[in-house]
Amino acid sequence: MSSTAVRVVEKQLDEILSIARSPAQVRNVGTLAHVDHGKTTTTDSLLMGAGLLSPKVAGKALAMDFVPIEQLRQMTIKAANISLYFEHGGRSYLINFVDTPGHVDFTGHVTRSLRVMDGALVVVDAVEGIMTQTETVVRQAMEEYVRPVLFINKVDRLIKELRMSPQEIQQRIFNIVREFNALIEMFAPPEFKDKWKIDPAKGQLAIGSALHKWGLTIPMAQKAGIKFSYIIDAYERGYVDKLAEEFPLYRTLLLMIIEHTPPPNVAQKYRIPRLWPGDLDSDVGKAMLEADPSGPTVIAVSRVNKDPHAGLIATGRVFSGTIREGGEVYIVGKRVRRRVLQTYIYMGPSRVIVPYMPAGNIVALMGVEEARAGDTLVDVTHTDVPPFEKMKYIAEPVVTVAIEPENPAELTKLVEALKDLTIEDPTLDLKIDRETGQILLSGVGTLHLEIAAWLLKERSKTEFAVSQPLVRFRETVRARSQVWEGKSPNKHNRLYFYVEPLDGTSIELVASGEVTDDQDARERAKVLRERAGWDSDEARGVWSVDERYCNILVDKTSGIQYLREVRDYIIQGFRWAMEAGPLAQEPVRGVKVVLVDAVVHEDPAHRGPAQIMPATKNAVFAAFLSAKPTLLEPILRLDIKVAPEYTGAVISVLSKHRGRVLDMTQQEYMTYLKAELPVLGSFGISDELRAAAAGRVFWSMQFSRWAPIPESMALDLIRQIRKRKGLKEEIPRPADFVEVY
Repeated sequence: MSSTAVRVVEKQLDEILSIARSPAQVRNVGTLAHVDHGKTTTTDSLLMGAGLLSPKVAGKALAMDFVPIEQLRQMTIKAANISLYFEHGGRSYLINFVDTPGHVDFTGHVTRSLRVMDGALVVVDAVEGIMTQTETVVRQAMEEYVRPVLFINKVDRLIKELRMSPQEIQQRIFNIVREFNALIEMFAPPEFKDKWKIDPAKGQLAIGSALHKWGLTIPMAQKAGIKFSYIIDAYERGYVDKLAEEFPLYRTLLLMIIEHTPPPNVAQKYRIPRLWPGDLDSDVGKAMLEADPSGPTVIAVSRVNKDPHAGLIATGRVFSGTIREGGEVYIVGKRVRRRVLQTYIYMGPSRVIVPYMPAGNIVALMGVEEARAGDTLVDVTHTDVPPFEKMKYIAEPVVTVAIEPENPAELTKLVEALKDLTIEDPTLDLKIDRETGQILLSGVGTLHLEIAAWLLKERSKTEFAVSQPLVRFRETVRARSQVWEGKSPNKHNRLYFYVEPLDGTSIELVASGEVTDDQDARERAKVLRERAGWDSDEARGVWSVDERYCNILVDKTSGIQYLREVRDYIIQGFRWAMEAGPLAQEPVRGVKVVLVDAVVHEDPAHRGPAQIMPATKNAVFAAFLSAKPTLLEPILRLDIKVAPEYTGAVISVLSKHRGRVLDMTQQEYMTYLKAELPVLGSFGISDELRAAAAGRVFWSMQFSRWAPIPESMALDLIRQIRKRKGLKEEIPRPADFVEVY
């Protein structure tokens, strides 16, 4: 964004702050779409309409792709915020806009952005239609109670590439709207299924071309007497510029956003009960429902970025109260108070200092260094306010690379830069092996890791080697084990455990954040009893929930002396065991670990963490190895569109890589395939698919689920992983961890 654009905003600052105090004149909206459907090009038009971008470069500047690699790749990688001042119908409006990525590898940015949005501008390519990531982001939006409007972009492709007639264009648009409304029917909250469906006659649909900067709604076309034949003629006879002058895209989208996405004081009435578990009748609850700028301050942090000069900058939505420069906030969960050193609004890569920001707006804060994405900041006089619901990421980091500095002396600098990256992007997972010192970085996909490596080089200014991508697996059990005894190194403490598989419902409850570690124990027990059919005593005995890998530790003992004193050490030992299982030191998933008995030494000096943690880990590992252990592999979901004559060739490629087709349908001029593919078989498949279909194939992949490795492959794969990690190839036995009698 140019310095001129920032000066424009600074001139408008008094007006922006005046509007910000009136929630009815504020809209918090962002783009959602499949990759390459034109979100950032669309955003260029909005910036042009706000006077922040020259009409000559709008549509080509990709102004919100301000990270250099985004311009190089022609792809949005990070979500970018901007506050736009618009006038419409004699009133002024403040549009807090978020441009989000479309590639599935960066879907974590979408998850975080939705927390601050009330409305979504869903962009769909007129030729490609509703794609996998469109479906994914719409589902995410519905879960966060974000209302969508629809923009069908690239209508020029229907004219220039497919040579469609006016009737065919009309039918194509009708089909996309029908498919989109089917997604709303499938994913929307019950009370909004009908209300949020797109009605083109009401102006909730725009069609146009972001590249050529024109757009229309049906009411606008009817009022002007415009038909599709006029648009076709504009392209054929070369007066598209006139179309852009008559119906500028920014004005059309602005009108749609203002009229059909809710202001904060409306949206928060139904979003707060969904996103915040606190008492709605409390002072804080009432203030958030009304987006009251005079209420107690409550901010939901959506992302954190590292500024080389200012440190960590937290961005979030002010749901209640007014945050001021110099004000003090309490970070819920971190239990610390911090003074806000500066408050800002965003202008893409730039931040403009503002003295305050009231409820219903998006703000950036300097000074709250401990805050992370998903955290809740509150007024220091309301430290008992519960935090917002945790964000639910739909993708897991399942692909890993090893990173090694060329100069060992630069290791510390490299690790610090890596830690900053994982703060900014929580879907990156950093692991430093304590024994080997190996640095492992896991991401959602290979592109995610490529971009992370590029950013790491920029940040750390160091040279390093990156290994070939490796797949992260999970270890699990398929049966209940016998009870195993774990002795502490000094032989004075004995712990008795068994393990068994967690049922699918319990795993889903943990993965979705409905069962958590810091949840009220009675509430957690109720959820496990009613939703997963747990026994009452067992549900009440949950000591720890491993939310990262979906494992649960349960205490089923009774009347054990000194057990309470060593409880925390047992929990630490449980988590230690879950981080790297005994089969191949891969994380453990979907296991219930049950403590059934214990003998604890009376002297605290003989029952410290160095005694209790190894006893726990060893007993759990022995139990694990006797419970039919196996590996789980990550499975991708594929949505493929292919020319009918190449369908067989594409299916053959999938089969070769252990993929399987789940569904196949014929729609218009393409065959649609829904398939599954192990991540292990996904490397290099892109070139094979293109070759098999002579380039006439579109597809997208996203993480679907974890599934057991085929029995025929498991043993060899475990040995390969162990060899790669420098372990003995032979799989351990229970006797390697405990005494076997």
